[in-house]
Amino acid sequence: MLKRIAKTLGFKKKRTPAGPHIVPPGSHPIVPEDISRAASDVVSGLEKAGYTAYVVGGCVRDLMLGLKPKDFDVATNATPEEVKRLFRRAQIIGRRFRIVHVRFGREVIEVTTFRAHHTSNPGKDKNLSRQSKEGMLLRDNVFGSIDEDASRRDFSINAMYYHPTDNTIYDYADGLKDLEQKTLRIIGDAATRYREDPVRMLRAARFAAKLGFELDDNTFAPITECAALLGDISSARLFDESLKLLMSGSAVAAYEQLCHLTLFAELFPQTARLIDNDFYQNLICQAMRNTDARINNRQRVTPAFIYAALLWPALIEQRKEYTDKGDSPLYALQQAGSEVIQQQIKRTAIPRRFTTMMKEIWELQARLNRRNGQNAARVFSHPRFRAAYDFLLLREQAGEQTQGLGEWWTLYQEVDENEREAMVAALPKQKSGNRKRRRPRRKPKVDHAS
Repeated sequence: MLKRIAKTLGFKKKRTPAGPHIVPPGSHPIVPEDISRAASDVVSGLEKAGYTAYVVGGCVRDLMLGLKPKDFDVATNATPEEVKRLFRRAQIIGRRFRIVHVRFGREVIEVTTFRAHHTSNPGKDKNLSRQSKEGMLLRDNVFGSIDEDASRRDFSINAMYYHPTDNTIYDYADGLKDLEQKTLRIIGDAATRYREDPVRMLRAARFAAKLGFELDDNTFAPITECAALLGDISSARLFDESLKLLMSGSAVAAYEQLCHLTLFAELFPQTARLIDNDFYQNLICQAMRNTDARINNRQRVTPAFIYAALLWPALIEQRKEYTDKGDSPLYALQQAGSEVIQQQIKRTAIPRRFTTMMKEIWELQARLNRRNGQNAARVFSHPRFRAAYDFLLLREQAGEQTQGLGEWWTLYQEVDENEREAMVAALPKQKSGNRKRRRPRRKPKVDHAS
């Protein structure tokens, strides 16, 4: 595919004064049939109404690289209100950055209006344009021309506009050249662009991981200094960005990029303090490899599992405070798990449906050891048994010695009921003495005044 891009670059391209490289049909690998029917319908609908519109961004980049786009975006000179009036199933979303979602069945086309620089808003209308003292864009709804819009995009490889009607690419920032050289280059002054939106640093890590690209020097240089700006981003948005990094089939590369760019600590500060430990490092890397393998095999994955692995080092260290006091392993896990999650959601707002599953996976690690009597059958019937079993195998893959616990549970699942009972009966009897104490539950306070 890169040879085809090089061939594209070898064609003589038109260039308007201060405008884009224009790559005509036949000089690039994209054909109109590559574009989803829904995106094509949005473009044609806008054009019939007298507006200009293009397919833009990551979908064009991916098609140029021979990849299948996850979704398609459209950019236009129509305002969000004008777009909404044209399409029956259209909804304006967002305040900071107003866009339109146009639905065609299960597919959603994201339509954005060409953005302009904030100097284009001399009236300083705070509903359209607002920045923090640090330079972060709090409102970004100043509309302009396609040339301005291209200069407002984050990376050169995302500033290519494709016109399905005439099968032409408009390359505004030498994105084709950067695709050929496998270079990720931010448009404009990198430090300024990161201050405008610190999430661009995470996007740099994600694109570098997904595409196998290298950040150019100017894109890379300010990241260490600007990394702390991610603390100003909402925890909900950071959770969404973490999923894009870790749940897209390139988690290993994304993790390596996050560490290389000093961004991992901004997302997972509790874990970042502990990853010099070889076992913890092995466990996290193995969790990433397993997640990538499942995604690439089209198997189901859940954020709860990879988050459970990422926070396991912090949980183990926190658990020691309770076990050193004589608390039972299960109670220590429960308390440590709650505390670790409470700290993490300040940084990435993990939804409760995932934190509940994480706690169950963690707590079952203690229960998997308790196999005597009816304990094994109870654990095996638990709704989260399979996830907990996979987590046990992950611990063993990372080098933890569990005295054959994973092998025992593997066999337990394969045999019939009679053989399971025999396996349990063959276990050494649990010692009744020297048991760890459980803390008593606190009695509810009584309001005598009432």
